[in-house]
Amino acid sequence: MPRVLVTGVNRGLGLEFVRQFAADGWDVVGTVRTDAGEARELGAEVRQLDMSDLGAVAAFDLDGPLDLLVANAGTYGPRDATTSDEAREWLDTFAVNTVAPYLLAQRVAENVRQCGGKLIAVSTRMGSLEDNSGGGFLAYRSSKTALNMAWRTLALANRDVACAVLHPGWVQTRMGGANAPVQPRESIAGMRRVIDGLSLEDWGEFFDYRGERVPW
Repeated sequence: MPRVLVTGVNRGLGLEFVRQFAADGWDVVGTVRTDAGEARELGAEVRQLDMSDLGAVAAFDLDGPLDLLVANAGTYGPRDATTSDEAREWLDTFAVNTVAPYLLAQRVAENVRQCGGKLIAVSTRMGSLEDNSGGGFLAYRSSKTALNMAWRTLALANRDVACAVLHPGWVQTRMGGANAPVQPRESIAGMRRVIDGLSLEDWGEFFDYRGERVPW
């Protein structure tokens, strides 16, 4: 039975990852900050992990082989930084969206290597420098741009493991809002197809949920 670790499974994309992987017979380990939501009812092993607590992330321990890490948990952060409080919130966004996923990937890289697995981070097209023509959403954009760079660095250090970042599309979740054109089921199904098709030749690449390359 293949095994997957998904962060942030209490709702949204993370919960849909759990739903689809569990339905297909995967052994699912999910992390949540506080509330397990439906994930445990769907059959996932749910573990508490606050991605803003870097000490807890650095101490995260997982026994046995792991076929796939999906670093999904994230936060939006302030739209701009004009005060010291907003600047501190911006730094907090980097901790959750950039530093913690990289740190967790380092913690489980050997588990993934045991079975030739894959290290995946959920990013966003909003983190693309080339694609940013509208500005705004400072903390979210910049932290995801940094995540992309961190994951490329991770890929360079782990050439025997497939590493990639994925854009899920503009999805109807609490973060994406009701006007988003993509349903969670469609987004996750698409990302799973992309993940299934990844090889070592795709190390450090940036794809959307339809398999198209996203500009850096």
